[in-house]
Amino acid sequence: MAKTSTKPRKTDKKESADKSTPRQLKTPTHKSFRLGKRVKGKKILGAFRLFAASVGILRQNWKVFLGIVLVFGVLNALLVQGFSAAGNVNDTKSNLDQALTGNWSQLVSSLTVFIYLLGSSGNTASPTARAYQLMLALVVSLALIWVLRQVYVGQKVRVRDGFYQGMSPLVPFVLVLLVIFLQLIPMALGLMLYGIVVGNDVAASFVEQILWAIFAFSMSLVTLYMISSSLFALYIVTLPDMTPLKALRSARQLAANRRWAVLRKVFFLPLALVVLAAIIVLPFILWATPLAAWVFFAITMLLLPVTHSYMYALYRSML
Repeated sequence: MAKTSTKPRKTDKKESADKSTPRQLKTPTHKSFRLGKRVKGKKILGAFRLFAASVGILRQNWKVFLGIVLVFGVLNALLVQGFSAAGNVNDTKSNLDQALTGNWSQLVSSLTVFIYLLGSSGNTASPTARAYQLMLALVVSLALIWVLRQVYVGQKVRVRDGFYQGMSPLVPFVLVLLVIFLQLIPMALGLMLYGIVVGNDVAASFVEQILWAIFAFSMSLVTLYMISSSLFALYIVTLPDMTPLKALRSARQLAANRRWAVLRKVFFLPLALVVLAAIIVLPFILWATPLAAWVFFAITMLLLPVTHSYMYALYRSML
């Protein structure tokens, strides 16, 4: 009687190995401006929940963030002349009150002064002041991002820690900012060409103006599409041993198939900040005009930490 072989075949070993090892789907990749199969991403928190979370983290660690804001405010007032608009608020309000009449004249004049304050904020007369303003914004932004990353993991930090330890990724941070600046060129070019052809009557007919408006809008969409991911590279590049190119690639994958949802969250922030600033400043313009410019200056100093806290919360919700 012939002996039957009990030696396992190679194919049996392979089959048993395949059964013991769980199969995994290949991680989908996303390429910008190319059609492909839709890749589902993690659902992002709503804008109101993100804003509440960002304000909450600032309130929980108010001492360290208030210290950074005070440093920012003092240096801004000394180097950038942050109170330059204070002397003009009273005169502007008085002139508007004399020019406007009616039941709503006070409210209209107050809104006009608030718009004036919005337009004058950030405007500096000298190039030196603008350079100081940019340098302060960079340094304080890096300090805020470092502190935010630490407090989210439960670390106790001090104000000086943010300025001492948060400055190491300055060069990569600036390089990512330059990339974002280059990505703004299509929008700037489209709007500039639209202004030229409409202002100089090159596009005389209504149809031509519509076509140029569509062109400017399309160029703006290109810019918005690109910066919807590059904004988060500012936070990724501050990680240890991270390069700008790697941060930009990681940000693109992070925002894949969620760019327009991300943009909605980003656009919500300036609208919310303007509304909150108006609610706080308008009563001072109406009944305590000399203090309005000081209050507005304090609010503008708070805009940077609130903005970074909101954007960092949005970045974490996308991980």
